[in-house]
Amino acid sequence: MPELPEVETSRRGILPYLKGQTIAQIIVRNSKLRWPIDTAISGAKGQVIVDVKRRAKYLLLQLTHDWIVIHLGMSGSLRILESYQEPAKHDHVDLVLANGVILRYTDPRRFGSWLWTHTIDELTQLKHLGPEPLSDNFSANYLFEKANNRKIPIKSWIMDNHIVVGVGNIYASESLFLAKINPNRKVSSLTLVECERLVTAIKLVLTKSIEQGGTTLKDFVQSDGKPGYFVQNLQVYGREGEKCLICQSNIKSNRIGQRNTFYCETCQK
Repeated sequence: MPELPEVETSRRGILPYLKGQTIAQIIVRNSKLRWPIDTAISGAKGQVIVDVKRRAKYLLLQLTHDWIVIHLGMSGSLRILESYQEPAKHDHVDLVLANGVILRYTDPRRFGSWLWTHTIDELTQLKHLGPEPLSDNFSANYLFEKANNRKIPIKSWIMDNHIVVGVGNIYASESLFLAKINPNRKVSSLTLVECERLVTAIKLVLTKSIEQGGTTLKDFVQSDGKPGYFVQNLQVYGREGEKCLICQSNIKSNRIGQRNTFYCETCQK
C-alpha cells in the first residue's frame, strides 16, 4: 500500500502539471472503486485546479469551487500522460486538462477512491484525523499527553491515524529502531524524553523517504514512471535474521496488530 511518503511523492510529481490548469473533462471508465465515484464529479469540467494538497494519505485537488479527493488504496497509482494513450484494463479514471495533458488513475484492486465535495472540512473521511507527522502540532508534549494510561503496544499506537497520520508499517518499524524503543512495549511506559526521540525519529524517517522518492513497493510508481528507492536504506524492516547494522545482533520479527514488525532486541530496550 502506498504510504505517506509515496503519496507526497505523487503530489509533488503531479503538481507542476496540474496547478493552474483548466479541466476539460473527467473520463470515468469504472466508477466501482472503494466508494462509487459520484456522477457529480463531471461538474469539475471548466474549473481550474488551484492547488494540489495532501492530508494524511489523501490527495486534495482544490478546484475553483469544489474539491476532488483521491486515495490510492492498496494498489493505486497516478501517471502523467502528455498525450493520449489507449487505456489498459485497470486504467479507471482520466482527468483531462485543456492543454491535452492527462492525469491517469490506475488501480488493479480498486480499493482506492475519487471523492467529490464542495467543502473539504465536511468530508467524512478527513474528520477525526490526527496531526500531520511533519507539522509542529506533532510534538513530544502532544505524544506524551496522548500516551497517558494507554496499554496497547507502541507500534500499533503510532500507526493509529487518530494519533498521527501517515506512519505506516514500514516507517513505524524504522522510526522505533531509530528512537531505540522496543515496539512491543506498552504506550503508557513512554517517558517524555522517549517521546521526544520518537517524534524526532518519525519526522526524520519520513522526511528522508520523501526526499528519496518513497519506498519501492511492487504496486507503486511515481508520476514519471520511476519507482522510489528508500527501500535501499531500510535498517530493520524486512531484515529478520540479518545482522543489525549497529550492534550485529540478529534482527527479530513478530506480529503486532496483525502486521509484521521488525526490531533489534539489543538496540531497542
